[in-house]
Amino acid sequence: MELDGAGLTCAKVHQAGYDGARVTIASLDRARAAWAVAQGLTGPVYGRSTGVGANRDVVMEGAGLDLLRSHVCGAGPPIEPARARAMLVVRLNQLLAGGSGVDPAVCRALAYAINHGYTPPLRTYGAIGTGDLTALATTALCLHGELPWHHEPPTPSTQPGPAGTSALPEPVRPGGEPGPAELTHPGGESGHAGFVRSGEERRHPPSEPPHHAFASGDALPFISSGAATLADAAIACHRLRRLLDAAVDVAALSFTAVDASAEPLAAVVQEARPHPGQAVVAARLRGLLAHEPTTRVQDPYGYRAFAQVHGAAMDALDRATTTVEIDLNASTENPLFADGLAWHNGNFHAAPVALALDALRAALVQTAQLSTARLATLMDPAYTGHLPFLADRPGASGVLILEYVAQDALAELRHLANPVTTGTAVISRSAEDHAGFATQAARHALRCLEPLELVLACERTAAARALHASAPDRPLTADLETSRQALARHL
Repeated sequence: MELDGAGLTCAKVHQAGYDGARVTIASLDRARAAWAVAQGLTGPVYGRSTGVGANRDVVMEGAGLDLLRSHVCGAGPPIEPARARAMLVVRLNQLLAGGSGVDPAVCRALAYAINHGYTPPLRTYGAIGTGDLTALATTALCLHGELPWHHEPPTPSTQPGPAGTSALPEPVRPGGEPGPAELTHPGGESGHAGFVRSGEERRHPPSEPPHHAFASGDALPFISSGAATLADAAIACHRLRRLLDAAVDVAALSFTAVDASAEPLAAVVQEARPHPGQAVVAARLRGLLAHEPTTRVQDPYGYRAFAQVHGAAMDALDRATTTVEIDLNASTENPLFADGLAWHNGNFHAAPVALALDALRAALVQTAQLSTARLATLMDPAYTGHLPFLADRPGASGVLILEYVAQDALAELRHLANPVTTGTAVISRSAEDHAGFATQAARHALRCLEPLELVLACERTAAARALHASAPDRPLTADLETSRQALARHL
């Protein structure tokens, strides 16, 4: 995966974090340009020659490493290495976009860490949507050699290939010249963006951890980023897209099971109210149904308004994805080093991301509520033609318990949908007097995956029962797990 500061997507962040994709660097030119600007400035620059926060007017020289040490204070459960790896990819891409003023050599160290299974030991709590200071300070001290890395060697699919080859081709310029970002790993051998050249090291990734000695002035610029928050947001958007796509397949089963009308899905209906998500959802569901006529004039909203409600969730997801991907490729640096000056600014504030994710989580509740509504119809003989609760004999409970499970999961989704952007925080003697809590918005978006999957799995399990012969009462744990596995294939 080539990183260039411009083309990183939510899908690529997920791929790098969970699928072990290796990275290369397209060019260090913009990072070098910003570094040159930073080196040439002589006046007061926030975080380089001054303190931070309420200490912004205090002149300080050479205090950068102490700043890093003082900001390492993570708390709560450890973050899984895949999410930490995704954070490294996001921060590397941001640095390549330029504007940070950080020594571009740190980009080489980050690429090396990503490609050889090194991640910082991060914890859950410590950010409020104005910069992931704790996570990135921890990363910086790992690079500096003061904190230990977590190390998991690359999986077989991502390890370098046999001697004389590489898991990915090493880019070269036309004519066979070395690629644009010829890098050096900590042992000193040449490689491309974290790739090492020797055949032995291709067979066995080097055990030497990545290292970069931070200059004092690079401390604040390196941690002035919401890379961990953006990584979580990108992972959530990618996985939720897969799950919302799967929800259309689940709805198709329910439509078939109750013989619901496809009339509300007609193209002419969507053209009369041209919301993009609505049209896409309706078209996809139309393609999954047999279009056989039904005797009912109108179905309940779970069917009749599916395209409108689920389409709105898809639109919310599209907006959130666009917002996150802008920041994945943006110079969210404070100060921003550009045009020969240091520009003090608020680009680090993640209000757009927080607001987009708040809207997305609310939309997920809407589509999950419709799923539970369809689940209710699957319990009703008036819609299925079967006994109540799809039981095999009168009075039996059949799949009734699925409604309890689905409503429990829906309650969790409603809780997670509470907006984070209605609150704020005042920090550092009021110098930092607002917070967007995008970190919490992203974390909650990730947590929405499980309850949403459970709601859809309950609907799928009941629809599958309705489409086949009723079975005697039995534990439904295995049935529900089968449905979850079917949904997981979309993820």
